[in-house]
Amino acid sequence: MQQMICAVTLALGLLAGTSVHAADTTIPDKAVHTAEQLRDRALKDPVAWQFTRDLTTEIGPRLAGGPNDERAREWVIQRFKALGFDKVWTEPVTYPKWVRRHESGAIVAPFPQPLVLSALGYSAATPEGGLTAEVVRFKNLDALKNADPAAVKGRIVYIGERMHRFRDGRDYAIGSSIRTAGPPLAAAKGAAAYLLRSAGTDAHQRIAHTGVTGFRDPAKAIPAAALSNPDADQLERILGYGKPVKVHLDIDVGIEGQYTGANVIAQLNGAKHPEQVVAIGGHLDSWDPGTGAIDDAAGVAIATAAAHLIAQLPERPARSIRVIAFANEEMGLWGARAYAKAHAKEVTEHVIGTESDLGAGKIWRMSASVKPSARKAIEQMAAVLEPLGVAYDADRPGWGGSDLSQMHAAGMAGLSLSQDATHYFDWHHTANDTLDKINRDELGQNVAVYAAVAWMAAQAKGDFGSAPGAFGKEKNGE
Repeated sequence: MQQMICAVTLALGLLAGTSVHAADTTIPDKAVHTAEQLRDRALKDPVAWQFTRDLTTEIGPRLAGGPNDERAREWVIQRFKALGFDKVWTEPVTYPKWVRRHESGAIVAPFPQPLVLSALGYSAATPEGGLTAEVVRFKNLDALKNADPAAVKGRIVYIGERMHRFRDGRDYAIGSSIRTAGPPLAAAKGAAAYLLRSAGTDAHQRIAHTGVTGFRDPAKAIPAAALSNPDADQLERILGYGKPVKVHLDIDVGIEGQYTGANVIAQLNGAKHPEQVVAIGGHLDSWDPGTGAIDDAAGVAIATAAAHLIAQLPERPARSIRVIAFANEEMGLWGARAYAKAHAKEVTEHVIGTESDLGAGKIWRMSASVKPSARKAIEQMAAVLEPLGVAYDADRPGWGGSDLSQMHAAGMAGLSLSQDATHYFDWHHTANDTLDKINRDELGQNVAVYAAVAWMAAQAKGDFGSAPGAFGKEKNGE
């Protein structure tokens, strides 16, 4: 009978010259009211701060495949269980194990002096005893691309383009591309090594920013390192004298086979649709100089605290809320890609997702990639977040964050909850990525946003458009 009614309704609609559309996805009034309560309660909730404090204190740096990798995983498993999640499990992630043993550098001519630098991920080692070569400077990547290989061969390539501070962190697109694309390009032209000005905005700190390169074949890699901003300034001043400048590098790093880590996953099971998932999270690994507080212990903590707050409600969410602590984001989204591969057939069941991976500054903007009929629900979310200072940009896509970008590329609806990154790149990938950079009130605002959004997504009447290939034409990234 129901099928007959639907058929008649469709026929009448066609006869009337109108099309029949599915109802808009919306958030019930009761769920909106509960989200407002969660929002206000989260501002003073201690769980995210305690999580970040304890992880960075008890474990510290978490280089993928490094000494603390397994310890961090076990720590998070136990913390998830202690917080009472319904299910906690791991999924394997295998990747090359890159290690850092020693690094140093110095200008040896015409004015000898030491350099502060940090070797980059997947960099090759220098020969035993190091290497000394003349430096050749290029203004930017395009200049290097257009360079005659004869001007590069046997030299140390240097690019010194500088990042500037912006709330949306837009200049990281410049810094990260020079760091990732530059080394393989220099290697292909016969360079002996590669140096860049650190991809960071701390102009006055003599601390280098590490990060990954684009090397994928160890046989084609060359030594690559980032200079602190003051050291890059010094090198450029010396190059300005017009005399040949020689640098000595002694870098002992490299790949030691394969390593199998894991994504750590915790779930609050849904009461009505447990198979449907609202995915939130961050990445568990960090670079080794600091303790990975802003990148990205805070991100895992924010998602964890948000889900824990929802678990304290008298009513269970209709859908499951899944917190994912991704493995090895820093060296190339290995955990993200493993998760997307393992859950490739469950894209439709991943109702929507968003990851925290830009520190713990206040969230100031929300954007979304959802089907058109779900915009009403996003607008309802925006209204709840507005008192927290979050603006909704309806024209901007929401790719879900770095690790969930892989599921979004497969068709998962995505949210982007943009944090204030004005000072994030002062500390990003450095020894200064430590707990003191986190403001507890701003961390609480993040939890409030994530708790409200996750709850409303779990309670939504209707879906957000997740389906295989649903957002295939969209470009990921901020």
